[in-house]
Amino acid sequence: MGPEKKSATVLNDTFVRPAAFYLTGFSNLPYANYYYMFLCFIYILTVLGNGFLLSLIYLVKMLHTPKYMIVFSLALTDLCGSTALIPKVLDTFLFDRRYIVYEACLSYMFFVWFFACVQSWTLVTMAYDRFVAICFPLRYHRIVTKSSVAAVLLFAWGLSLSVIACMAGLIDRLSFCGSLVVQSFYCDHGPVFRLACNDKSWNGTLAYVASVIITGIPLILIAFTYLCISIALRKIASGVERLKAFKTCTSHLIIVAIFFLPVMGTSIASLTTNLHPNARIINSTLTHTVPSLLNPIIYSLKTKEVMTSIRKLNNWFHNSTSPKNINSL
Repeated sequence: MGPEKKSATVLNDTFVRPAAFYLTGFSNLPYANYYYMFLCFIYILTVLGNGFLLSLIYLVKMLHTPKYMIVFSLALTDLCGSTALIPKVLDTFLFDRRYIVYEACLSYMFFVWFFACVQSWTLVTMAYDRFVAICFPLRYHRIVTKSSVAAVLLFAWGLSLSVIACMAGLIDRLSFCGSLVVQSFYCDHGPVFRLACNDKSWNGTLAYVASVIITGIPLILIAFTYLCISIALRKIASGVERLKAFKTCTSHLIIVAIFFLPVMGTSIASLTTNLHPNARIINSTLTHTVPSLLNPIIYSLKTKEVMTSIRKLNNWFHNSTSPKNINSL
């Protein structure tokens, strides 16, 4: 039985809910299994890197600051987002289990997009932290407190939960009476809702709204904060001080570029050219996975506090004779 003929449950005369969808993955791509093994390697490094960064922030008291609350949230999001996506991709295509039951498909869709949305808004929170630090340095510790950062992060998680839950939940009102073949490597929202036979205008509208919330508004807010930062830096008379202040933003700017540029590139290519499905899948998988791999590396190599904490933790492990010494970190 072909994937488009997979059994479905008929709830009434007009509504058909499928028992399962079929994920196509790559189309006639030679040695595709090597690419999936590459994703497995990325996932292992992502777990190690983000797990180490989470442990470092938890153990070292010097990092118990509002700024590293945001970094902790980003590392947790990276870890959860990669775990929501990559293991299932490997199971689907390395072991040829391409059918995914309807309920699991919606859950898959929700978690992948939820953590992507949280990651995007966490980058906005980081931009806010840099904005206050450079534009209002004397008031930084009064404005950026643990409670205020917790409130902003709670807003980011709550907004993401609301938007993505609505996006995935509206799939449940669709009837799938035709093909059940999802032209993607996971249960992506667009390829799934476009298979429906009944009115899907609300799903299309919400897809655009979610796109604006996940990429459009965060990019505008980040660009605005850096415009304000650039204006503030121009007022600094000393070139050395100006460069020193700008260097505190480089880690964040690199992460923003890694996260947003592939998304924008795919969107522009889709609108201007006929992008091959395999190219779209490769770009999409790398967009969902590479930032999560690189974020902890960037913060380990580019941030002085993290490097100092690593050395401090390393010295403690070499010199300590009692677990009680962990209180000195």
